[in-house]
Amino acid sequence: MSFDVNALKYNEAGLIPAIAQDADTHEVLMMAWMNAKAIEKTIETQKVTYWSRSRQSFWIKGESSGHTQELVDFRYDCDQDCILVVVRQEGPACHTNRRSCFYTAVRDGENVELMKPMCDDHDH
Repeated sequence: MSFDVNALKYNEAGLIPAIAQDADTHEVLMMAWMNAKAIEKTIETQKVTYWSRSRQSFWIKGESSGHTQELVDFRYDCDQDCILVVVRQEGPACHTNRRSCFYTAVRDGENVELMKPMCDDHDH
């Protein structure tokens, strides 16, 4: 049975949430949005491509920062309304220079920062 990008369920803006997970550590790195064309580009190029709602344009993760996401596995959930991209992440996934966007926990009613920004080895 061949994959049909149009069989997925998109929201009213034509978008579907995509969660990025590290292939080796299984850490949840980030969540962003994709549309059908971004999914096609991701599968075709093996470079994870998202849709930027603020810029209204495609963005290939790491294209400007060097913090790329190489696609290892493309999955979708049982309701066909959420994507999981299993990736090889180069450097931090978060624009704050942290490994994961999910670096804040709520514990006993307090915000707790779980990780500090990574040092950037791309500085020359």
